[in-house]
Amino acid sequence: MNANKSEKTSQPSADQFSVLRVIISAVQNNLYMSLLLMAVTAGSILFSLLPPLVLERIIDMIAAGKKAGLSIAASYFMITAISGFLDAAKESMITIFGQKVTHRIRTAMSEKLNRLPASYFIENEPGVTASRFVNDVNTIESLFSSGVISMAADICKLTGILIVIFTKSTGLGLMLLAVTPALFLMTRLFQKRMLKAQLESRVAVGQTSQQIPETLNNIRTIRILHQEKYMLGRYGKTIEQGFQAQERSNFYDAVYSPIIISISALLTGIMMAASAQSGIIRQFFGMSAGTAAAVIAYVGSFFDPLESIGMEIQNIQSAAAGFRRISDFFKENEQKKSPGQEPGLPEKNTAVCLRSVSFCYKEGEREILHDFNLTVMEGESVILAGRTGIGKSTVIKLIAGLYLPERGFVTLFGRSPDTIPDAEKRQLFGYVEQQFHLIPGTVGDQISLMDPQVSGLQIEQSLRMTGLWETVCCLPQGIHTPCTENLFSQGQFQLLSIARAVVLNPKLLLLDEITANLDSATETQVLAALEAASRNRTVISVSHRLYGMEKNRNMRLITL
Repeated sequence: MNANKSEKTSQPSADQFSVLRVIISAVQNNLYMSLLLMAVTAGSILFSLLPPLVLERIIDMIAAGKKAGLSIAASYFMITAISGFLDAAKESMITIFGQKVTHRIRTAMSEKLNRLPASYFIENEPGVTASRFVNDVNTIESLFSSGVISMAADICKLTGILIVIFTKSTGLGLMLLAVTPALFLMTRLFQKRMLKAQLESRVAVGQTSQQIPETLNNIRTIRILHQEKYMLGRYGKTIEQGFQAQERSNFYDAVYSPIIISISALLTGIMMAASAQSGIIRQFFGMSAGTAAAVIAYVGSFFDPLESIGMEIQNIQSAAAGFRRISDFFKENEQKKSPGQEPGLPEKNTAVCLRSVSFCYKEGEREILHDFNLTVMEGESVILAGRTGIGKSTVIKLIAGLYLPERGFVTLFGRSPDTIPDAEKRQLFGYVEQQFHLIPGTVGDQISLMDPQVSGLQIEQSLRMTGLWETVCCLPQGIHTPCTENLFSQGQFQLLSIARAVVLNPKLLLLDEITANLDSATETQVLAALEAASRNRTVISVSHRLYGMEKNRNMRLITL
């Protein structure tokens, strides 16, 4: 009978995986640190306002002919030291907090990546995804280390300075209030221009990240066909786009600081000139020598944060661009959950069952599989044969749980592949692909994949089964020899791949055209190892050509 068609489950809302929710989660998980950061920031702002007031007191005492005591001088240096200490503590805590947030974001992104359907990996280039994990998340870290928290602290500091200046010189306070809206509008203009430039730069970085591995992977073809100029032109175009976008961002950042410094000098000059006048102007701007020194210090302090805000705007806008790209990543539709096994669907002793399975890599395109059925009993060996592109490898990936069917059911020993915990999968099935995927580490690490449940004895047994044990023993450090691309031949790497698949003695062996790229002599060696590895196991293999295994009476041939 036909299996019922599974209904598409509703996709999680975008808010469920938003960057903001991840950040809030990080704050909640580090609540005490967040509260301490707020306290240190508030203390830093408060103590930064005190030194000019103490300096004012000292100068007025000297001007009045009084002797400034040692205690008031010591208090000035003590307050200055505490202010510097709190500033350093604030910056350190902001950096640590930013790292905790970005660690949480990358973790959430990795979890999201595992839930994405095959169509995402077809439509999106690997370099773009890698750029989101690395460059865009790094910009969000800068959002904390030199961005929004620092800007909030600077705004609070500016407000405090403005209040103190009003109490000391009403005229200067009004002048600063008059200038502030113009500075705010200028800041907003620069903010919009830099945001646009940063978005363009992020896109160019993603394209560049993709083109480098693409070129390296196809370097031989490029050289044979003399396409170096074409590839260089493509790479140069994306580099130029990124360079121009970054230049625009740098221009606005470079112009902002000189404007702030010029206004600071102008206001200080007007204040000093007005203080020297007589009449109502002197009353409006007049002040004692100590107050003048304090106000000058405050004016400098007022424009220093504004100058810093100019730099922080660039970091915030860069983070905003990364924030937007990561938010788009979290909004990607996830693969629908498997409906699970129908009651009584697989027969007893069934290893693999595909019932009425349909699948396509991209929505709206031709289905690779349509109402496909396959049942493989425990201990049975099956070869899937057919022309290239017919869907043989797709069947293997569905069984392994790498993809989920659009319709129908897939069960592996009575369970849906996507419901099997990762820790159990290597004990249920081993997967051998056309190419061996090298990981950083030793020869033993290539087999164990750093899995603590794999023992040295199991590694040795798997190497003996594939006939590689003597070869590995001849290496300088045996299984502890660092593994590089030149250490083994292509056939030996394929044997290593088989050893990796069978090291935990799985019930099922999935083979995806593992002899497609081998010469006849090497193929014979691999087939001998494969025969040893297949004993007492269920085997499903894929081949675009038959290589004598079909003569085995226990081997069932299925042509797609």
